[in-house]
Amino acid sequence: MPIISVNDKKVHIQELNKGAEQTVVMIHGMFSNLSIYYFNIAPILAKHFHVVMYDLKSHGMSERFTDGYDLENMSSDVLALMDVLEIEKAHLVGYSFGGLIALKTALKASNRVDHLVVIEAPDPQDEKARGIIEQYSKEFLEHYVANFTDTTKVQMGKRQMEKNHRMYEFLFNQTTIKADMIKEKHFLSEVDFSELKPSTFLMYGADSNCRPTGEWLNEHIGKAELELIPGDHNIPIQEPVLIAETIAHFLSKSLKTLSQNHG
Repeated sequence: MPIISVNDKKVHIQELNKGAEQTVVMIHGMFSNLSIYYFNIAPILAKHFHVVMYDLKSHGMSERFTDGYDLENMSSDVLALMDVLEIEKAHLVGYSFGGLIALKTALKASNRVDHLVVIEAPDPQDEKARGIIEQYSKEFLEHYVANFTDTTKVQMGKRQMEKNHRMYEFLFNQTTIKADMIKEKHFLSEVDFSELKPSTFLMYGADSNCRPTGEWLNEHIGKAELELIPGDHNIPIQEPVLIAETIAHFLSKSLKTLSQNHG
């Protein structure tokens, strides 16, 4: 359980295949934690890449804070984490609200981002989409418990369950997280996508309520590719192997093309 200090904040991280030449930084969604990637998706990507996962502030085992959940602060956290780990440039993968954080980071510091993968990022302007995130948080907790049991062959104890519930209650009731998300409601409509330099891969559930956002992003981002995955907003849970293999293929294909163009 590595805990590192980033801007005087305690951040829980996990790294796989540290010796690889290329790095993928994975950002989970609000109200979940890095385990959304750790069990199934990250190990497949780690066959080819150095994979970095971290718990957002107040999530998982990272330190709790009452504020700073807007995209400006959250993207600054990504860049500060990369600085501490001495990662000059990385591929960014973000899921749900983490997809918006990844997008904001790529806009803010395009020189630090090789390729961008956005999975099921919602339109913050859509109240239904914001509701999906809250609904998903409950489903995530159930999935996390089941996955923990399958992986460790032990039942998660009552104390751990209570700890997880306390974390969610803290986020919902004692932080600015909801207000900060609402403050970002015009983020996508105000973005100048001509400023987005990295090639962008969009992954959305074929039956997801967020799919129209993926299709809209595909129209507005110059260097974008959209892939529809069987399932809804929960595709990392429903199709983790397909998600991982598709990301690995996109990154490998993009790097091969880049190499040929410069060869």
